[in-house]
Amino acid sequence: MGSDPASFTFEERTVEPGEVVNLRYRISETYLGDPVRIPVTVVNGERPGPTLLLTAAAHGDELNGIEVVREVAHEWDHEDLAGTLVCLPVLNVPAFLAQQRYLPVYDRDLNRAFPGDPDSTSAKRMAHRLFETFVRPCDVGLDFHTSTRGRTNMLHVRADVDDEAVERVAHAFGTNVVIAGEGPSGSLRREASEAGVPTITVEMGEAHRFQRDLIDRALEGVRSVMAEFDMVETSAVHWPGWRTTVDGVDEKTWLRADAGGLVEMHYERGELVYEGSVVATITNPFKTDTVNVEAPFTGLLVGILENPLVYPGNPLCHLVELDEPTRRVVETHQGSAGRDEE
Repeated sequence: MGSDPASFTFEERTVEPGEVVNLRYRISETYLGDPVRIPVTVVNGERPGPTLLLTAAAHGDELNGIEVVREVAHEWDHEDLAGTLVCLPVLNVPAFLAQQRYLPVYDRDLNRAFPGDPDSTSAKRMAHRLFETFVRPCDVGLDFHTSTRGRTNMLHVRADVDDEAVERVAHAFGTNVVIAGEGPSGSLRREASEAGVPTITVEMGEAHRFQRDLIDRALEGVRSVMAEFDMVETSAVHWPGWRTTVDGVDEKTWLRADAGGLVEMHYERGELVYEGSVVATITNPFKTDTVNVEAPFTGLLVGILENPLVYPGNPLCHLVELDEPTRRVVETHQGSAGRDEE
């Protein structure tokens, strides 16, 4: 970084230091040839610093992140901002308008289309314009997601912690759980990180709603990242009290239903469960058949079912294993040290 603030330029538009620009950026067309535009806010600080990318709603029904990005862009005081904020609250406008996860055309996943291709599918063409115009020019990225419909996640980060630059962002965000892994091919965080823009995925809550408690905690995480990269003067990097990094392949599991029926969950997202604990019970309409689902190891419920109806094989909860020292710290923070272990 130089000692003087820099303008932020994309295509033919320049945002000067101290300027805030709101626009609708054209990325595609409808069947009628009308433009498809995404909302964009660029906040360029009067002091030099990095460029932070904030994105949400790559899946159109994932709304919590939209409010995080909007509040950072439009409610925070940026008078002392060092650097630039590039805020894209709704990446997938067609899916957002349809209130569904994927692009309505051919049901494609925009978050598997990056970095895109200007001569390929509609999803890859959109991804290409987004990536080249707004992602590649940035220095750091935060991509906000929720669970799919019918399930909910505790606030956690997914990141390629083998990449030191990405690990720095993940730890700065300050969640209790970091799930390690480079991410699926075509996902925004993986492709951005490989292009030199260290990016993490922030998972929070469930689809189709705003959840104020999670939004507020995610805003604290954004502020913490900005503090880590010296974009703000007064805030300290957030320490969540305890942290565990979970291998994305070896140390997590989805517990699945072995019977169809109606589910009663006995724990909430983010709670500690012990090996052998009955996490959920599945019953038929007459409650004459009962199937108990037990935890195969002691761990943390990162995600749980919200829709209580299941077929055999449907996921019930996302359980991540905790080692003994971490478990005891979690017990202390959750006030569960006196709970009977089963």
